[in-house]
Amino acid sequence: MSDFPGWHGTTIIAVRRGGQVVVAGDGQVSLGQTVIKGRARKVRRLSPGGHEVVAGFAGSTADAFTLLERLEAKLEATPGQLQRACVDLAKDWRTDKYLQKLEAMLIVSDGRDLYVITGAGDVLEPEHDVTAIGSGGNFALAAARGLMETDLSAEEIARRAMAIAADICVYTNGNLTVEKISG
Repeated sequence: MSDFPGWHGTTIIAVRRGGQVVVAGDGQVSLGQTVIKGRARKVRRLSPGGHEVVAGFAGSTADAFTLLERLEAKLEATPGQLQRACVDLAKDWRTDKYLQKLEAMLIVSDGRDLYVITGAGDVLEPEHDVTAIGSGGNFALAAARGLMETDLSAEEIARRAMAIAADICVYTNGNLTVEKISG
């Protein structure tokens, strides 16, 4: 596997402000130093059991889709209980031999709660109403944290932070998918 150049090129950010959560993701997918696709859709709206959730993913696309399907199943089993569904997914991801090999991270929100789910068994809540993942995640996170001091809306913060990340990270572009959800 070390000979494989690896997929890169995702920045996902989530900002919670004013009763709304905005999740934004860029569209670039790269293989090694080559851009394979510039308009990938890495932020999606899920509606299991009539309860809307927005999810953004970083990492392998097939792995992320597998995790999103599992999350939807968990949400259907526990309607309206996002935290429980996330914890159950993280437990499975950590203990199931098949799932352990998946290489992705998720940001999920129902408009009220906001979580980052990792393959290490983590279900993390951001402290400052903003979180980011992916190759440009730290750049977007730093920009958004600074912008939280302004009067900008959640969407404006997410868009500006993503623009800053795209200017710095070669694996991030400015083709955004933005989803909003209210709590």
